[in-house]
Amino acid sequence: MKLLTFLFILAFSYQVQSQATLTAQQWQEDLSFLQETVHKDYAFLFKKTTKEEFDRAVASLHKAIPEMQDHEVVVGLAKIIAMFKYGHTDISFRQEPYDFRNFPFNLYQFQDGMYIQGTHKEHSGALGAKVVAVAGMPIDKALEAIYPVVPAENEQYFKAFGINYLRFPEVLHATGITPELSETVTLTLEKNGKTFTHEFRAMSKGERPPVNYSLIQQDGDWLEARDQSVTPHYLGQLDKHYYYTYLPEEKTVYVRQSSVFHDPEEDIPSFYQRVFDFIDQYEVDKLVLDVRLNGGGNNFNNKEVVTGIIRSEKINQPGKFFVILGRRTFSACQNLVLELDNYTNAIFVGEPTSENVNFYGDNNKVTLPNSEIPVFLSWAWWQDKPQWQNAPWLAPHIAVEMSFEEYRTNQDPVLETALNFDSENFITDPMQYMTDLYKSGQQEKLMSETKRMMADPAYKFFDFEAELNNTGYMVLNRADYGEAIAIFGFVTQLFPESANAWDSLAEAYWKSGDNEQAIALYNKALSMDPEGPTGKNAREKLAEIRQGTH
Repeated sequence: MKLLTFLFILAFSYQVQSQATLTAQQWQEDLSFLQETVHKDYAFLFKKTTKEEFDRAVASLHKAIPEMQDHEVVVGLAKIIAMFKYGHTDISFRQEPYDFRNFPFNLYQFQDGMYIQGTHKEHSGALGAKVVAVAGMPIDKALEAIYPVVPAENEQYFKAFGINYLRFPEVLHATGITPELSETVTLTLEKNGKTFTHEFRAMSKGERPPVNYSLIQQDGDWLEARDQSVTPHYLGQLDKHYYYTYLPEEKTVYVRQSSVFHDPEEDIPSFYQRVFDFIDQYEVDKLVLDVRLNGGGNNFNNKEVVTGIIRSEKINQPGKFFVILGRRTFSACQNLVLELDNYTNAIFVGEPTSENVNFYGDNNKVTLPNSEIPVFLSWAWWQDKPQWQNAPWLAPHIAVEMSFEEYRTNQDPVLETALNFDSENFITDPMQYMTDLYKSGQQEKLMSETKRMMADPAYKFFDFEAELNNTGYMVLNRADYGEAIAIFGFVTQLFPESANAWDSLAEAYWKSGDNEQAIALYNKALSMDPEGPTGKNAREKLAEIRQGTH
C-alpha cells in the first residue's frame, strides 16, 4: 500500500514538473509583451485601475517568476488581467499544456450560503451540502483568496462565474488555499444537521463538470440537488434559446429567453411575433420576461424585443410588464435590459445584473508569444445610459433572492413576486420619491419613508447612501451650499456610522466657507476611518484648510 501511494505521488509530481515548458525568462518575455500590448493598444481599459497600479503589479510578478511554478505564473497573469474588472477581459485556463484541471463539483451561492449544487454520482453524499471550508480554510476566506484572480465586473459576476475557480487545483495552490499543488481537495460540509469532510479528486485533463447556465443538470453520471419530479419554468426547455407559455390563473404570458442569439429552429423576430400575436388575441394581463440565465449574444437582435414591448399598449403599462434579472444577465442581455429600462414601463425583479451599466465588451484575442496562452482584451465601449447614471449593475426594483431549499424543492420566489405584485406602497424609483418629498417640504415623512424603504428587503439592492450622496454632490457642484449641507446632513442621520457621510458633510461646510465646522467634521471622519480611503481624504483636506487653499 505504501509503495502504491509513493508511486502515485511520484507520478503526479512528474506530471506537474513535465508541464514546466518555459524558462523564467520566457515567462517574463510573455509578461512584458502583455504589458506593452496593453499600453500600446488597450490603454483605454485603465478605468478601474491606473497605469501605475498595473505597472507595479507587472513588476512584482516579473520579479517573482523565477521562483514560481508554471501554474502560479498563469494565475499571476490572470490577477493582472483581472485588475481591469471587465468580464469580457480575461485569460484562458484551457490552453495546453497549461490547462487547469477541475474537481467534479459545481458550487452555487444561494441566499443562505454556498452549496454543492451538482456533482458526479461518486460523490452523491456531498450533493446538496453547504460548504463550510475548503482545505480547512473558511469558505468566506477562500472566496476572498480567489477574488483577485477573477475578472469580477461586480459582485454578481463573481457569484455567477467566479466562485467555481475553487474547482481548479492550480488556483487553490497559487492563492494559498492549499499548501501545495494536489489533485485532491477536502471540503468541510454541512448536511442534515451534521458537519463532515469529503474528499474530491481532480478529473483528467480536458474533462470538466457538465455545467450549463451555471448549473449542472441531472444526466447520466451527474447529479443535481434539485428534486427532479418537477421542472420550474425558468429551467424548462433549456435546449431552446427561448420559449413562452401561458399561465391561465394569472392571465400571464411567461417568456424565458436565455440567449440573444437566434435559435436554430426559430429566429428572434419570428418568436416575438408569435408572443405578441398571442398577447393581442387572448386575455393577457401581464408579460413576464425572464432573462436571469441570459449571458448575452448579439445585441443587434434586441430590436424586436424592445420595439414589440413599446408597441404593445396592452402590456407597456406600469404593473403589466416584468423583467426577471439575475447574476447571469450579462453582455448583450445587459444592453437589452438597459434599453427596456430606458424605453418601457418594465418593473425589474430578482437580483442585479453581472455587468456594469456602461462597460467594455467585445474582446480581441491576444496570444502570448512563448506560452501561446490566449488573453482576451475588450475593445468596444457600450454606453446605454448617460455617464452620470453609470453604476456597477442594473439593480432590480424588487429584490428577490432564492434560498437553497427553495431551489431544491423547485420553488421560484422571483416569478411568484412578479405574478403577485401589488403596487400599493411600492416605490419603483426611491430617489425620485425622496426628491419629491424633500421639495414639497415633507421632512418628517421623508425621514420615515426613507427608513421604511431601507428596512424593506425589496429595496436591498438600492444603495440609499450612495444615491443620496451623489445627489448632494450634484447640488454642491452648483454651489448651492445650503441645500447641499441639508442633504448631506440628512445622510448622516440615516448613516451615522458612515465615515464617508461625515466627510461629505465636511466638504459642503468647507466650500461654504465655514472652516471651523469643516475641520470638526473632517476630524470626525478621520477618527472613524483612520487607515482607510475616507480617512486619507479627510487628512488631505485638513492639510489644505490649514494652508488656506480650496
